[in-house]
Parts: sequence; structure tokens; C-alpha cells
Amino acid sequence: MSALAAEAGQGWDDVVRLWHQMDWPEGCKVEIIEGIITVAPSPANQHNSIAEEIQRRLYRVIPDDWGIYQTQAVAIPARSGMYIPDLLVAPKAALRESGHFIQAAEAELVAEITSQSNANHDRIAKVAGYATAGVPLYLLVDRWAPGGPTITLYGAPSGGVYRVLSAVPFGEKTHLPAPFDLTLDTAEFPAG
Repeated sequence: MSALAAEAGQGWDDVVRLWHQMDWPEGCKVEIIEGIITVAPSPANQHNSIAEEIQRRLYRVIPDDWGIYQTQAVAIPARSGMYIPDLLVAPKAALRESGHFIQAAEAELVAEITSQSNANHDRIAKVAGYATAGVPLYLLVDRWAPGGPTITLYGAPSGGVYRVLSAVPFGEKTHLPAPFDLTLDTAEFPAG
């Protein structure tokens, strides 16, 4: 993963313009995390496998006017952030306007699956960013957690902080509350 710091004096709009206008490498994930543009390679096969399993299960329970997106950028200007979650559940109407991102507050759920090179972004900066934006649920699938692979569900954002609703090791089940009311069995997730 590499990073490009914005020059001193550049504001949010300038950093977003740079993020949008640069010719980034094909297939890379380019995000703004705390005002710094980061470039990461495409995710590993196991990462994509987990995303697909979660997405498949979510489609069974979401309303017809919601969508699940894997490459949709979400803006969090208060945290100088432009994230591209591994999965985003949002009303389809949120994506009807032209542009390359939506406000993170329009999301109903975001899911991040850690990669070894940028796991701390998902564990620290993005937890704070999504909570600040008021995203109701943040699902962190941490394949590289120090104590072993875990899945943590954050919710009830208040004052830029989430509450941990559940945290289980891979192999156990976790439940996403309403409006999803979905139990995810992590036994099928590849750990490494």
C-alpha cells in the first residue's frame, strides 16, 4: 500500500479533486483516509470470497429499493475521508445523482474485510469515520486480528463513537439486527 499526502493548505475539495482526477493504477483501491490518499492493490481471493458470501446472504433480506455495492465510494468530510467499503448497503435512490461518491450517512450498513497491509485503517480510522457519519451498522471482518480472525459488529453510533454489538471468532455465528435480521455463520469464511 502506498500513500500520497495532500500538500499543506489543501482543503477537502482539493483533495477530493485530486483523488478523482489522478490516473490511478487499474484495479487498485484508492481511498482518502484522514486526508491522505492511499492506494492499495486489489484484494486477495479469500477476501473476495468473504465479501461474496456476505453479499449473497444480504440480498435475501434487503428491500427491493436497496442495493449492495462493492466499489461505491462514500464521503465523510468531517473526518477527511473518502472510503470504498468492501460492501455497502444503501437505498438505490442514494446513487441516482451523478458523481463518484455518496455521503456515508446514506448507508444502512458498511462492511470492511481487512487486508494484512491496511488492517489498522479498518480497525481505527474507519470505525471512527463511519461512526462520525452516523452509519447505523459497521461490520468488521478482521482476518488478521492479533488474537485470530474475528468478526465485529458495531452499531448505535453516538458522538462519533460506536458501541460493539457483538464480536466473535471465525467459526461462530453473529447476528445483524433489524432492518436485516440476519445471522451470519462465519464457519465458511477462509481465515488466511
